[in-house]
Amino acid sequence: MEQETRRRGRAGGRGARQAADSKSATRSLAYRQLRHPYEPQSIFGADEINSIHKTALRVLEELGMKILLPEAREIFAKAGAKVVDEMVFIGSDIIDEALKTAPASFKLHAANPEREQIYETGALLFMAGAGCPNATDNERGRRPGDLQAFEETLKLQQAFDAIHLLGPSVEPQDVPIHLRHYAMTRAQLAYTDKPMFIYARGRDQVFQSMEMIQTALELSDDDVAGQIWGWTNINSNSPRMLDNPMAQGIIDFARMGQLSVITPFCLAGAMAPITVSGALTLQHAEALAGIALAQMANPGAPVSYGGFSSNVDMKSGSPAFGTPEHVKMQVGAGQLARHVGLPWRSASGAASNTCDMQAATETDMAIWGGLMGNATLMIHAAGWLEGGLSFGYEKFINDLECIQSVAELAQPTSGSDAEIGFDALQEVDPGGHFFATAHTMARYQDAFYQPLVADLNNFGSWEEAGSLTSTDRATQVWKQTLSDFKAPAGCDERVARVEDLISKGTEAGGAAPLD
Repeated sequence: MEQETRRRGRAGGRGARQAADSKSATRSLAYRQLRHPYEPQSIFGADEINSIHKTALRVLEELGMKILLPEAREIFAKAGAKVVDEMVFIGSDIIDEALKTAPASFKLHAANPEREQIYETGALLFMAGAGCPNATDNERGRRPGDLQAFEETLKLQQAFDAIHLLGPSVEPQDVPIHLRHYAMTRAQLAYTDKPMFIYARGRDQVFQSMEMIQTALELSDDDVAGQIWGWTNINSNSPRMLDNPMAQGIIDFARMGQLSVITPFCLAGAMAPITVSGALTLQHAEALAGIALAQMANPGAPVSYGGFSSNVDMKSGSPAFGTPEHVKMQVGAGQLARHVGLPWRSASGAASNTCDMQAATETDMAIWGGLMGNATLMIHAAGWLEGGLSFGYEKFINDLECIQSVAELAQPTSGSDAEIGFDALQEVDPGGHFFATAHTMARYQDAFYQPLVADLNNFGSWEEAGSLTSTDRATQVWKQTLSDFKAPAGCDERVARVEDLISKGTEAGGAAPLD
């Protein structure tokens, strides 16, 4: 029974099962396409949100953005922005026009159509921790990220339905940077069938990665031009700067019709004003500038509002996550995204250096912040440690317990007569129990969420089983998941189609990243 419980939890609830009683509600255990279960919350009044928006427009027009890429400055200048050296002063009319063409809803395609996602307000997507230079687990310790770790974490992302988009979980530093995009794209094709990520590290790398996806999936030029097959994250350099690779990435993804998620990383008290509203004003201004650049490069290009604002610890200067201020900024960011009519991404994360209660609290609080803000996408929702310096395997599994619990909240809950169960209430005498009622027997197998890693045994049973902590059990789960892993159907064929591209690209010297 215990093994069966763990197996069903590990599977991430794939597929749907009918309850034995045909009168009972059908409960899907698939977590592939989720919708927010609750209405969005607010921390600011409508007048305050309007004031933040207007102040952000004033920041762009009067203070400007420093934009390092000449091509991007030229695009802004043609739209009527004032350009002085590397400073670009963006009028509110430019922002207004950009918001008119930015789409509010679009589909993210995948090798497996069952993994496709609608990206819009109300959708609820989770992604694993990303961009980590190190990997860590209980058996091998903390180590620099390499291709093996990147491939392992891709397998973990693939194995659980509640992870919806792929991301650059662990940086494969053993692969030279000018060849790394080949290895990362190939690994996604080899082990996954979910929407794919491409780093915006320069035009050549972006185009070559997209060519690999097109070739592997046998897509026509029209397919690529009219559908989203790759996405990237764009971070501005707060305060008020957009560097070369990020600006070029916005332009390239827009012109290819692929998704760029524009995400300022504003840490209150360091890279942004110390107040919640002040930090959100800067975040809003930077996000609007990036969105405008995408729309000027290609009106109607898919783009997402993004917010990853939190605070720093004023004693150490280190980033903090899951704090009350972080949560407030998430809720406020959701209000600002709705104010401009765009879907948005938020982020969880943990500053903790190990997989402990601090790490869980930080991550879970931030996930709830994203829920209250109705974020479309929550990045860094599983596995993120040390403020993004490490991807933790045990942390990934423990975080999935929270994410899958949230996915269960998104399940419909019926108040039908069959579910209310008057017959069951009638069947049990006062002081009795409901274990053996027909109502219970028809539903018990799937009535409740089966934990992935939590141990619900009593102390004696737990002690007899080895007194394992949740971290100990998480080690068992990730090891078993990797041991059982089988690549999705079609992966071998897709990889075979790109081997020649990789060989020729490698022989030609790869593609250097843009400085």
